[in-house]
Amino acid sequence: MTDQRAVIIRPGGPADASTVLALLDGATAWLVARGRTGQWGTEPASSDPRRIAQADAWAASDGLHLAMLGDTAIGALVVGAATDYVPPATEPELYVNLLVTDRAYAGLGIGARLLEHAAELARDRGLGLLRVDCYGGDDRALVHFYERCGFTATDPFLVRRPGREPWPGQVLARRLE
Repeated sequence: MTDQRAVIIRPGGPADASTVLALLDGATAWLVARGRTGQWGTEPASSDPRRIAQADAWAASDGLHLAMLGDTAIGALVVGAATDYVPPATEPELYVNLLVTDRAYAGLGIGARLLEHAAELARDRGLGLLRVDCYGGDDRALVHFYERCGFTATDPFLVRRPGREPWPGQVLARRLE
């Protein structure tokens, strides 16, 4: 078993876009294998021009952070401004734009650790609010994960997509001390 203390979190950079895509591809394959296609669909992020551009933008920003076990990235966190499809915050905040972990390391608390890192980044910036949105469909398992990490569900929303079913989302907030 891997010792969680061996995991470090480091800032990402432009060279890490392919790492983010690989983590997304692995998570998508894991979801598809379990019949959970509502969250990210069935196709790899690395084959979607929109997701490739998104990963490039995240990697070029100062908001990408990677959980590393030795030389292996086992999770990614992107923080920054809220996306335009969620209700705006009523106060300054830090927003979690992406959280993805390598399912081979499930049970190590990597996602929770990355979220705690996001909270530390927010506190360092003098912010008292951390928000995230996630897939709110099916059994709401992802919503429940965030609630176990100290977040409270606030605003449900729908993303309307041409020719496809609306995507059910959920905003969650965590107050910081």
